[in-house]
Amino acid sequence: MTNLRTVMPITRIISPKTPRHNSNPNCSPKHLCLSLFNSISTMRQLLQIHSYLLTSGLLFTDKFLVSETLRFCSLHPSGDLSHARALLLRCPTPMSSSWNHVIRGLCFNSFSADAVDVFLEMRRRQEATPNELTYPFVIKSCSELQDICVGRQVHADSIKNAVESVVYVGNTLMHLYGFFGEVHDARRMFDLMSQKTLISWNTILNVYVGSLMMEEAMEIFGKIIDSNLVLDHTTYLILLSAASLMGSLGLGMWVHSQIIYREIEACMKLGTALVHMYAKCGALDFASMKFERMVVKNVWTWTAMILGFAQHGCAHEALKLFKKMKKSSIEPNYVTFLGVLCACSHAGLVEDSHRFFHEMAHVHNIKPEMSHYSAMVDVLGRKGLLLQAYNFIKNMPLDPDAVVWRTLLNACQLHINGDGHSVGEAAMKVLLELEPNRCGNYVIVANMYSELGSWEEAAKVRRIMREEGLKKIAGESCIEISGSNYRFLSGYDFSIESKGIYQLIYGMNLNMKKIELADFDTFIQLQNLLFEN
Repeated sequence: MTNLRTVMPITRIISPKTPRHNSNPNCSPKHLCLSLFNSISTMRQLLQIHSYLLTSGLLFTDKFLVSETLRFCSLHPSGDLSHARALLLRCPTPMSSSWNHVIRGLCFNSFSADAVDVFLEMRRRQEATPNELTYPFVIKSCSELQDICVGRQVHADSIKNAVESVVYVGNTLMHLYGFFGEVHDARRMFDLMSQKTLISWNTILNVYVGSLMMEEAMEIFGKIIDSNLVLDHTTYLILLSAASLMGSLGLGMWVHSQIIYREIEACMKLGTALVHMYAKCGALDFASMKFERMVVKNVWTWTAMILGFAQHGCAHEALKLFKKMKKSSIEPNYVTFLGVLCACSHAGLVEDSHRFFHEMAHVHNIKPEMSHYSAMVDVLGRKGLLLQAYNFIKNMPLDPDAVVWRTLLNACQLHINGDGHSVGEAAMKVLLELEPNRCGNYVIVANMYSELGSWEEAAKVRRIMREEGLKKIAGESCIEISGSNYRFLSGYDFSIESKGIYQLIYGMNLNMKKIELADFDTFIQLQNLLFEN
């Protein structure tokens, strides 16, 4: 009974108002410790149990008690990951759950490198075999470390232990490959899974949307519907993201109607996604209506609406909303200021842009990123202040990237007179050094020479493009008609569809005649203009 008497003070510290756990003489030390694990809430209490396990010898003989100790240290809010890791590495033969607890705790607390290191130590010691609860957190850590090489090795190890197709492992592997743009590998994992949950479907759907493979994404969504699965918040968020990227107002409104019809709780994330979708699709009235109806808004909600106004030329509305945001005590972030600078660019507000740029850095302590410097160059360039924009770039604390120089070169093409030629020459030289194989840069340079009337120089640039085998990517546009998206590529021969187009023009002409807005001569001119080639 000496062992029980030793643990009695722990019981009084842990739960002084509860009945005595050791009043039953048949209660073993192990069961007493297990009952105490359910009562403790601080590391001080845990350390007392740890001390008892150490002095009683249970720490070296009972693997389950060690696992429970590590579970508290790793996963409890009051735990200590350093203590957990030290204890794990000093245990003679820890069981798989002990390793899992520590790896999971490190992953949850963003110690991704440490989580991978513990897993590698587990494999090196070969005292326990990883299982389906080990790999998801290791794979997630590889994603956060942006290390696809280690991720593939972990994947190979999961195959050796026959858990690759387990749903938890498969979901995280799909996420890993999707994060790195390895869509084929992500889809292969999806197809290998014998059991698929809604999380599995959402993951592969998100992979396709993130890779801008919208046709494949819509195919997956159709299969989700056919599977009679109940869509959750994540599914709707992914679909709204797809609608935003495609500019498909029809899809976005359908998703919104489904959210209302199925009485999905309108959380802040969904509300913000709806505001972003409507704004990206150009439906600013709907975006503004949804924004105003949201009771609770965070910084991303405000930013989505500000960016929507700014990107569609409503600069004054964007700046007015930014002023209202600051009064509401919501602290702007780096994306908010990107929208504000974009609004200043569209409105030509040079002084205001300098003021906001200074406010971002010195009032809100937001370190300007490359995109903010590029936005400032765009503000100055659109206004024709090319020399000022060039000096701004030269005085940047960061090394300007190709986007910054390309922004300046585009501005020089717009304002070719005055400083445009000299500044453009300087920008061109740097840009072609940074990106010698980007065709678009040569096109801008050739167009700039053409605007100046330097036909020989323009021809020389185009000759370099031909010699280097640089080809300009065909221009593309997309329109949505009756819920279907139609893509048009520059240089595309649409003679196959010409019959339908002619019929449409004839129908338009008849309607125009009825309201006396045009005569047949106008129709002939329009027809010749469209089909002269």
